Amino acid sequence: MRRAAAFALFVVLGGARALHAQLPEIRGYYLNVPTWSDSTAFATGGFGDLNRLRLMTGIRHADFALDVAYEQLLGLTQRAGGNPVAVFGGVVPGGGEWLPLEWTIESSDHVSWRHRFDRVSLSWTPGRTARAVAGRQAISWATTLYLTPADPFVPFDPSDPFREYRAGVDAIRLQLFPGPLSDIDLVVRVAEYSIGRTVTALARGRTVWRSWELSGWLGVLHDEAALAVGATGALGGVAVRGEAELRESGDDLVFRGTVGLDGRAQAFDRDLYYVFEYQRDGFGAAGPEELTRVVASDAFARGELQVLGRDELMAQGSYQLHPLWTLTLLALTNLDDPSLLLTPGVSHSLTDELTASGGLFLGFGADTPTRDVPLPSEYGLVPAFVYLSVTVFF
Repeated sequence: MRRAAAFALFVVLGGARALHAQLPEIRGYYLNVPTWSDSTAFATGGFGDLNRLRLMTGIRHADFALDVAYEQLLGLTQRAGGNPVAVFGGVVPGGGEWLPLEWTIESSDHVSWRHRFDRVSLSWTPGRTARAVAGRQAISWATTLYLTPADPFVPFDPSDPFREYRAGVDAIRLQLFPGPLSDIDLVVRVAEYSIGRTVTALARGRTVWRSWELSGWLGVLHDEAALAVGATGALGGVAVRGEAELRESGDDLVFRGTVGLDGRAQAFDRDLYYVFEYQRDGFGAAGPEELTRVVASDAFARGELQVLGRDELMAQGSYQLHPLWTLTLLALTNLDDPSLLLTPGVSHSLTDELTASGGLFLGFGADTPTRDVPLPSEYGLVPAFVYLSVTVFF
């Protein structure tokens, strides 16, 4: 598999050199994350290190464009079975892709080395009123910022500190632009999961009315009838956002929705940016006794659940301590456990292309499994976790 990785890297770089006239630039991103985590009954701790390299380029000719993004992910762990990114997912988000564009170079007790094409899409833009895209591409229909139950395409983990790039999905997409403030989006997606293959076919409309952006979509989501609405606007100096989805699941109708507000305030002559969101999710657990059911559910296997609770509250603050230094704090609360996740962090902009950061993950809540309740809480089981990171864009 090392030959496959080398060949993929050669295709991206070598093709760019050969087509220099059409490919004016190759953009890149490198992330290094040393970590340490405590051991729990559900996780093997120890030291680890994650490396992520991403190369992006594209070819433009007349009305056509080919966009490509290639990634390598190398994870090293001190202890067998450890996971250097166990708290915030895989850093390379995804799930459901059926195109064979991901491979394993090496997998052992202490090494996990994978590579993938996160974007391979061909687009056609015949004018200003339409655009068609086929292949692996990024699609986001989120209205709220962190908890996004009405976004049907691989949402981010809300506690993930590395959100530079949204995961690509394998889909066919047609975008229509009937006016400067309106658009229509049609997406057909086939997804492959461990529980089977699903089909998604959705149509979304979005427009602006006065000072509000309004949107709605309907169709088939993972073989189930679904519809959603979203709205965002401003009340005074505060942005208000909300989205809601109604889903047919078996013989039930499931409601999923989030409301939130965000804004900017002055504190000691510095900017404080804040976000508050509340989510009610019919797929979530109403208490600790239901967490096992949720983790075993189809919605969880398809990556639709960003959090596990039925009622979750999120608060995030970002404070500009200095033009080059930023302090952050994110809190996620499962109101049904109850349990709490705190993630304080700090980042420093060394240059326009180089950023260093660090942070903690601290979980609070019941953490002792029993026969009747094997998962006593959502966040009480999170191990103490420390990370540093260096991010380079080129």
